[in-house]
Amino acid sequence: EPEPVFVSVKTFAPATVANLGPGFDFLGCAVDGLGDHVTLRVDPSVRAGEVSISEITKLSTNPLRNCAGIAAIATMKMLGIRSVGLSLDLHKGLPLGSGLGSSAASAAAAAVAVNEIFGRKLGSDQLVLAGLESEAKVSGYHADNIAPAIMGGFVLIRNYEPLDLKPLRFPSDKDLFFVLVSPDFEAPTKKMRAALPTEIPMVHHVWNSSQAAALVAAVLEGDAVMLGKALSSDKIVEPTRAPLIPGMEAVKKAALEAGAFGCTISGAGPTAVAVIDSEEKGQVIGEKMVEAFWKVGHLKSVASVKKLDNVGARLV
Repeated sequence: EPEPVFVSVKTFAPATVANLGPGFDFLGCAVDGLGDHVTLRVDPSVRAGEVSISEITKLSTNPLRNCAGIAAIATMKMLGIRSVGLSLDLHKGLPLGSGLGSSAASAAAAAVAVNEIFGRKLGSDQLVLAGLESEAKVSGYHADNIAPAIMGGFVLIRNYEPLDLKPLRFPSDKDLFFVLVSPDFEAPTKKMRAALPTEIPMVHHVWNSSQAAALVAAVLEGDAVMLGKALSSDKIVEPTRAPLIPGMEAVKKAALEAGAFGCTISGAGPTAVAVIDSEEKGQVIGEKMVEAFWKVGHLKSVASVKKLDNVGARLV
């Protein structure tokens, strides 16, 4: 059982964009500048081997019903912590049910915080497994948010049993920006998953497979144009989810007409994500997307332009 090397730590985990169009449940990436913070302390008043959530907003303080608490406890079990109790504060920087990996960011920040406080004994794959325990209880057993939230960059989930993660490195000398437009609308993950088809035509399977392959190639080559085209080309998931988000189809059209290389739904939605190679162009595209959400969907929305986060969850 490792001894604590810090009395307290503060960690940050970034927002994530899951699916990326055709990469449903097996592709995701982290975006810079948005995310959740966790402060974790060794607390003699907390029973040994347990976690107490001392500060949080809008969420359960029961660590067995909270994504940060579940991930923290899972990480403690992996480390074999039995003689120390911890208290946790979660500061949400991400809205709930936004399609930006809100639950994964909380879980990632908590798992990394526990690992750091005990001397960083666990690797990223183990931390992803701890986060997956949380995701399984909150939104389903899929790692396309939690893996990039912990590891940063783009991540391909090749297999779940056993977990096999493949980081995909977008070249650092190439420019890539994400235009994220979040409307004032809730799209619960469970509801959005329930809308998915149970069977798909072979022609759509072949098409989506080719687009996912193109997406991976585009990431590795740093080809933002091809990345955008592939991201926009999902024929299975997006067509069933877009009609459930007021104005989404018009928002995608507006993004493409304004010069975006591609646009799709981020995760389960309702956030729309477009890709471009310039922050200035991204600002213009964001304005057009916000306009479309209001005109067609009658929804207020907020736009931001963010870079790729290549670091993932980390000690602050």
